[in-house]
Parts: sequence; C-alpha cells; structure tokens
Amino acid sequence: MKKYILIASMVFSFVLISATTVFGEEGKESKNESINLAEDAKSAILIERDTGAILFDKNSHDVLPPASMTKLMTLLLIMEEIDKGNLKKDEMVRVSERAASMGGSQIFLEAGEEMVVDDLLKGVAVASGNDASVALAERIAGSEEAFVGKMNEKVKELGLENTKFQNTTGLPAEDHYSTAYDMAMIAKELLKYEDITNYTSIYEDYLRKGTDDEFWLVNTNKLVRFYTGVDGLKTGYTSEAKYCLTATAKKDDMRVVAVVMGAETTKERNAIVSGMLDYAFSQYKTEKIFSKDDVVANLDLLKSEKRNVDVVVSESVSTIHNKGDVTDNITKEINLEENLSLPINKGDIVGLLTIKNGDEILSEVPLTVNEDVQNASYFTLLKRTVQEMAKYR
Repeated sequence: MKKYILIASMVFSFVLISATTVFGEEGKESKNESINLAEDAKSAILIERDTGAILFDKNSHDVLPPASMTKLMTLLLIMEEIDKGNLKKDEMVRVSERAASMGGSQIFLEAGEEMVVDDLLKGVAVASGNDASVALAERIAGSEEAFVGKMNEKVKELGLENTKFQNTTGLPAEDHYSTAYDMAMIAKELLKYEDITNYTSIYEDYLRKGTDDEFWLVNTNKLVRFYTGVDGLKTGYTSEAKYCLTATAKKDDMRVVAVVMGAETTKERNAIVSGMLDYAFSQYKTEKIFSKDDVVANLDLLKSEKRNVDVVVSESVSTIHNKGDVTDNITKEINLEENLSLPINKGDIVGLLTIKNGDEILSEVPLTVNEDVQNASYFTLLKRTVQEMAKYR
C-alpha cells in the first residue's frame, strides 16, 4: 500500500463577490443542458482542459465513428515516445511499402523514401496524412497492428469505456469507434505535451521544400486561421462519420477543448465549434495555480546519485468558475510517496497534488520527476558516509 507524507498545504484567499461556482473533476458540474450549442450535430462536448470540467454536453457518450480524429491517439503515443527520448524529432524514418500505399488523406510518401520525424509529424497534424501516421506507427511499434495494440492499451489506461481502434488513421473499419467524451479526454491528455500545438497550429507549410517533390501542406482545420486562439487539434470525415472536429483554443490562461461529431457540412461543424468556444470564453474564467513542469517539492534521496531531486507537476493546474464569481478557500496539498525504489525514470509518479475548495476535491494531479534518478555509486555513498560522520565530530 502506498503511503504519503503531507509536504505542504497552502490556502489561497480571495474576496467572495457572489455565489461561487467551482468546477471539480470530469463530470461533476452541470453541463448547462438548457443551452443548445450543437443542434446540427449528433454529439458534442465542451471541456476546460486543466480541470476537465464539462461546460456543455450533447449525447457525448454516444458511440460513433471518429474518422481521422483517431489520429489524436496516434499523436498522443508519438508525443509520449518523443518525451521519453525513444524517438527524436531529427531522426530519419524509412517509409515502408505499406505506409506508402495508404489511401485517403496523404502526403504522398514513396516506398523507400526517408523523411525526418519532425516533417512526418507535420504530415499527420496538419494534413492528416494516413501514410505519415502509419510510417511513424511502424517506427515506434514495428507494425501498425502492434501500434494499434498500444492505442487500445492507452484507452484502458485513461479509463475510457467507449473507444476501440482498429487502425492509426480513422479509415473506415468494423468495430472502430469512439465518443465525443472520449475524444475530449484523449485531447486533454495529448495537450499535456504542449509542443503538439507547434504542429497543429500550422496553417500552411511545405515538405521537401525546394525539391521537385515539394508538397504544400494546408491545415484541414480552417479555424486555426479564422478563429483567434485556435491552435489545434484534429478534423475528421468519412461518409459514415460525417464532419467531425476536435478543436482547442486558448485565451489568456484558459484552454478549452470542443468536440463535434456527425455534422452534415464543414460549415455547420465549424459554426458549432465556434459557438462553443464563444460560450466558454464569454461565460467562464480560470485561475492558474501551476504551469506544467513547475517545481513544487524536492526529494532528498540518500541512496541516489543526485541526492536532491526536483518534483514537478505533470500538467498545468487551474480552477475554473463563472465570470463574476471568484473562488474562496482554495487549498493545495502536496503528498509524496514514502520508500521510493531506485532507479526512478523521468515521468514516474512520485506523489500527488490535490486541489480542494473547502472539503471538496477539485482535482488530483500526479507529481513526477523531470529527470532519471539513478542509484548512487559506491564512491558517492562512501563520500556521503564520511560527510555524515564528520557532522558529529
């Protein structure tokens, strides 16, 4: 059983202007069902990214084909591998015949061609390239099938109950499905890797620039250009799924995610998402507590090579409330695990940050280390022993 030591508890006090609405974890707050923001869509949801608070919901648990929004999970696994150091952005990837043969949206990779990971990422994030998706999947897992296995493992890890993938692309396949809610949760996880918006926010770019095979990339998500603050994430369309979009936008310190599935036209899809974003930014406000990778505590590990190790938050942390209201009695508690075993890898969970409003838990965010922590060498341990002995002379 894991034990925790209370390291700190700090109270933030604000002047209470009016009745306070504070949102907790996913699904705890009313979804404003009286407001119709998605009349022309089969399903839709609007969440605030840091808290996961649901601001609007329409049939968000209905199982539907996600089309190319599938690539949100593909991108999540790619970004995880980059973060772990298992995949480098400047690494060259050789394109297989299978990857090059993918239909639908593509960047026209040739079998045997080599392309840098950074450009393949652009191909997936900007142009929704099926060929680029498969090429990266094969590089990471050896085959698309093995990568899809990892996608479905991640679905379980995230606790999503209504998603199953059969490919990395979203091309039509039997027993390949998701929901607006699950797509929002995948997007929420993907946005922990804040570099992803460096790709999804690109409206146009070029691959193989200056060559005879130069390819013009144009973002399938037109809101990146036409709605201020939108910097991602992924569109989708098949004849069965109709027009879908998972979009994210940031204004001041507030980031929201809007998902729409089953719109009849791109115009309707974009109008629905724009309306949801307008609603979020006009009605709600967030209070930033921590940014991703902020140092919040320190581990004193006698038997590690580096004795003092920074503990950081794994994602940005905020509270959310209606505009005109402010939060009262917000506390944060930092609890670190006892008896940590070495080595500890970058990203391993070493504790928990709990944000509360009074006795109500608003959110719980894992605490991690941002570097590998190795066992101390014999020389290091000997040196520390001598230093400790010297203290008592």
